[in-house]
Amino acid sequence: MTSEILLAEPRGFCAGVDRAIDIVEHALAKFGRPIYVRHEIVHNTYVVNDLKDKGAIFIEELSEVPPGATLIFSAHGVSLAVQQEAQQRGFRIFDATCPLVSKVHVELAKLHKEGYEFIMIGHKGHPEVEGTMGQLDSGIHLVEDVTDVAKVQPGQTEKLAVVTQTTLSVDDAAEIVAAVKARFPQVREPKQQDICYATQNRQDAVKLLSPQVDVVIVVGSPTSSNSNRLRELADRLGTPAYMVDSAADLDPAWFENAQKVGLTAGASAPDVLVQEVIQRLRDLGAVSVRTLDGIQETIKFPLPKGLKLD
Repeated sequence: MTSEILLAEPRGFCAGVDRAIDIVEHALAKFGRPIYVRHEIVHNTYVVNDLKDKGAIFIEELSEVPPGATLIFSAHGVSLAVQQEAQQRGFRIFDATCPLVSKVHVELAKLHKEGYEFIMIGHKGHPEVEGTMGQLDSGIHLVEDVTDVAKVQPGQTEKLAVVTQTTLSVDDAAEIVAAVKARFPQVREPKQQDICYATQNRQDAVKLLSPQVDVVIVVGSPTSSNSNRLRELADRLGTPAYMVDSAADLDPAWFENAQKVGLTAGASAPDVLVQEVIQRLRDLGAVSVRTLDGIQETIKFPLPKGLKLD
């Protein structure tokens, strides 16, 4: 059975998730319950349930929100149509869209004015993708993998730009961008890649962790894109990997022949869940915990105006 747990560094909450949760908690403290949130604020069951207990109500349709209520957009961002409808309905609105997602939206708007069409690399149906594609009425084409690149039919190819979902696999995205460039050599790439620093750092940490352990556990909810990418990455590197929403999901059979267990967490998974997984692994026989060296993240994003507590 397991003798050592190796912790990836960094892991868990990123600055965008911290900010989104803070926005909901500050709104509750300032305006009282209930506060309405469009879509899960971040993709984590524990976080969502905790905020529900504090007075947040999660909705998908704006028609579910009463007039005059306080509404928060999730960290994934929303389409222009949703923004406009929310304003027309007269809600008090706070936008918890991650600033790194907003950066992609700003770039889209700027290049769209210059006549560009876009190829967006991302996962169909993910709220971030819906929000980003919803910044434009037309001229944005979604590709999920290399085979999709051959099917794209832009209206013109002189002005074509690539944007990506911020939580993709860095390696997968690079492969798809290469296919796009092979088909459309003129294509414009983002000045800085759209995949966010936290996604990149957590994937780099898993690349360091995986070869040193017999099994990798990723703490994250099934809907969390960046958590799924961490599990897939460890698997691809040849280490059996499992994703768990909480310690209750751990299966002792995974660790029967494991001397070392690697542990990480997606950017929307709180540290309390990591600590519970560590405790469960100790119950199963782990005797020590060691944190690997890694990047120390110090980025913090400010809250929107009107949410500072007096």
